[in-house]
Amino acid sequence: MKLVCAQSDLSTNLSLVSRAVPSRPTHPILANVLLQADAETNQVSLTAFDLSLGIRTSFNAEVWEGGAIALPAKLLVDIISRLPEGEITLDDGSDTTSPTSSGEGVSVTITPKSGHYEVRAMSPEEFPELPIIENTEVIHLTTTALIEGLRGSLFATSADETKQVLTGVHLTVKEDTLEFAATDGHRLAVVETSNERPLDGTNQLEVTVPARALRELQRMLAHSASSDEPVALYLDRGQVVFAWQNQRLTSRTLEGQYPAYRQLIPRQFERQVTIERRQFISTLERIAVLADQKNNIVKLSIDSEAQEIVLSCEAQDVGSGREPMPAQISGENIEIAFNIKYLMEGLKELPSTEIQMHLNQSLTPVIFTPLGGLKMTYLAMPVQLRS
Repeated sequence: MKLVCAQSDLSTNLSLVSRAVPSRPTHPILANVLLQADAETNQVSLTAFDLSLGIRTSFNAEVWEGGAIALPAKLLVDIISRLPEGEITLDDGSDTTSPTSSGEGVSVTITPKSGHYEVRAMSPEEFPELPIIENTEVIHLTTTALIEGLRGSLFATSADETKQVLTGVHLTVKEDTLEFAATDGHRLAVVETSNERPLDGTNQLEVTVPARALRELQRMLAHSASSDEPVALYLDRGQVVFAWQNQRLTSRTLEGQYPAYRQLIPRQFERQVTIERRQFISTLERIAVLADQKNNIVKLSIDSEAQEIVLSCEAQDVGSGREPMPAQISGENIEIAFNIKYLMEGLKELPSTEIQMHLNQSLTPVIFTPLGGLKMTYLAMPVQLRS
């Protein structure tokens, strides 16, 4: 195998796939990246797989001799990322008459503009195959809809591995819309985006995908050259595959019944507050400095007569903070308190200049929605105020 490629292409693609390399591999081969070079298409593909999450990316190169080799991921990333820009030659010393996968003792020479590096490699035969989903209907998703949905939902997933199904985003593909839902038991984010590529005679499809895999999908989509390229979704027993351009991400799905989140969202409200989002966030950020690290609570006093809300915080043995800001309020006065982290994380993802708060009582779910633009619902549970 012998190829010449740009340092920037190799480094960018390595940084994407290496995120699927496990930090504690159960088998030595899993600490590697599989590099495959095709002399006919002049394409180089890189694959990493931890047996749950798999990532494959491809890029153009000048392939003199095709072949495949498994290279230590961390070492390769560390070397390639530090090389100067320009052309790099990779050569495993084989020629077209001898197999590139001759087993142990294989090494690859990396030659940049000056100097050269030699890296011990492993046989590609040992590298596990990425799951292939066959005989299943492909569903096409627009990149824009995917990016919007992931941005508005991923932050609300649970980091607690014991909560299994809550560590993922629940994706519902309907006739011409995509719905993304995420909850950790304290808050809920639901995003509905239009998908111009409707299902072909298929009933709606539902799947819960681990947040870790979707964060990598989000990162890969951000690196894609064209946002017009549709993403193909394949779903089969316990596996989901997203494929577009020369990229492919495969992941196990999360088993278990996802909560009936629509039932958690109230349909009627006694109070409504319209507020400028950026001002609300910056006021919260100032109050957060004083928020008691033990409970991280901010109090909102909604004053209908003055048409303002007052944000306040009491930090025992430290001090207190209080700051009013204007708002359009309908309904009676009320005091309500939130975990400031949950409040700010949701507000930062609502994509509009102004937002609306819909609420009933001081301990019932509060709904935040953007005014105009994306159809997003953010539900936050208030906390009880100690007298």
